[in-house]
Amino acid sequence: MEDEEAAAVLRTVGRQIKMWREAAGLKQAEFGSAIGYGEEMVSSVERARRIPKPDFLDKADEVLGAGGKISAMKEDVERARYPKKVRDLTRLEDDAVELGAYAGLHIHGLLQTPEYANALYAMRRPAYTEEEIERLVAARMARKAVFEKVPRPLLTFVQEEATLRRPIGGRMVLRGQLEHLLQVAQLRHVSIQVMPTDREDHAGLMGPFRVLKLRDGKTLGHSAGQLHDRVVSDPRDVQVLDMRYGMIRAQALSPRESRAFIEKVLGEET
Repeated sequence: MEDEEAAAVLRTVGRQIKMWREAAGLKQAEFGSAIGYGEEMVSSVERARRIPKPDFLDKADEVLGAGGKISAMKEDVERARYPKKVRDLTRLEDDAVELGAYAGLHIHGLLQTPEYANALYAMRRPAYTEEEIERLVAARMARKAVFEKVPRPLLTFVQEEATLRRPIGGRMVLRGQLEHLLQVAQLRHVSIQVMPTDREDHAGLMGPFRVLKLRDGKTLGHSAGQLHDRVVSDPRDVQVLDMRYGMIRAQALSPRESRAFIEKVLGEET
C-alpha cells in the first residue's frame, strides 16, 4: 500500500476475515469457493495485499455468519481504496464553504464524467494498470459528493477554452463531457466560466490551482504540478492565489456567456 493509514485498515480487515474464517473451520480454498472468489484472492485479502470489493465483504459476512460485522467494514475499506492524496483533498473539499478552481489543461476533476476521467488516466505515462485506473476513476467520482453537501458550498470553476475542444477519449466522450458541463452549470450553487483563447489579459498562465475557504474561516490553496500536488497554507501565498483567481474570473466570460459558449462548442461537435 502507498500509505500507512490505508495499509492499517486493510490489515485490520484481513485479520478479522481470517479470524472469522478459521472460527468457521474453513480453509481459504473452501471459503473462496463459498463466496465465489479464488483462493489467491482470499489469501491476498487476508494478507492485506488486495482491497476487497463490497461484494466480497457482503458474501463473507453471509457465509461466515458475522451478523453484519464484516459488511460494516465496507465504508472504511472504500476510503482505503482511494489514494492518500485523494483522501486528503476530499477532506478539504468536504470542509469547504467555497471552492474556486482554474483548470487550463483538461476539464477539472470535479466536473469530469467517468468516461472522460477514464480516458485521462489511460493516457498517463508510465501507464497505470486497469485496476489502478478503475480505482482512480472511482476516487474521482466519489469526490463529487461535494455537490450534494448541505448546506451547499459555493463552487466556481474557470475552464480554459482549449479544455472544451481537446477530444480526450474521442469525440463521443467529449460530447458527453460538454453536455455534463451544461447540466452542472444549471445548479444554483455552481458557476462555470470559460477563459477564451483570444483573451489578451490572463492572470492564470502560471498553471492550474484552486482556492478553498473552510468553515473555520481559514483559506487554503491547492496547486497541481507534474509530479506532486501541494496544499498551500502560508497566508501570504494563499492571498496571492485568491487575488489571482479573482482576476481570472473577471477576465473570463460571465457564467451566462460561458454556457452559450459551451453550447456553441457542443454544436460544432455534432
